[in-house]
Amino acid sequence: MILTTTALVLSLSLAADPPQKNDTMKDLLKDTMKEADVSGMPFTPDTIRQIVLSYQPKIQSCYEEHISAKKKAPEGKLATAFTITPDGLVKNAKIDRKGSTLKDPALHDCVVAVLSTMQFPKPPDQKDHPIEFPFNLKAVH
Repeated sequence: MILTTTALVLSLSLAADPPQKNDTMKDLLKDTMKEADVSGMPFTPDTIRQIVLSYQPKIQSCYEEHISAKKKAPEGKLATAFTITPDGLVKNAKIDRKGSTLKDPALHDCVVAVLSTMQFPKPPDQKDHPIEFPFNLKAVH
């Protein structure tokens, strides 16, 4: 299945193991998971979803670090958008503030940093592919 240039909308609800407290966003991004070898993967919605799911612990850690420390940790939606380039890299990662219920700027910065590190298979049409991906985040107790 080849994706069109219209935005692909994926949905994900995140919950992870109890959070590991990281002192800085830099430490968070250094917490490495083995990156998947995307070179042999097809460029499909399922593959994109699978790759984003592999970054679930990092996104949840952003939430845990920036939101759950508050007295009453709000649960909510974080609408993200990014573009997969012809090289399979991410550009223009951002938070759609209008579509998000979680308004914490530090959380937004952390999630954008994680999104920017993702790598995907190269699209066979060699075009940019805009992606919209909403995360439903909540504290894990």
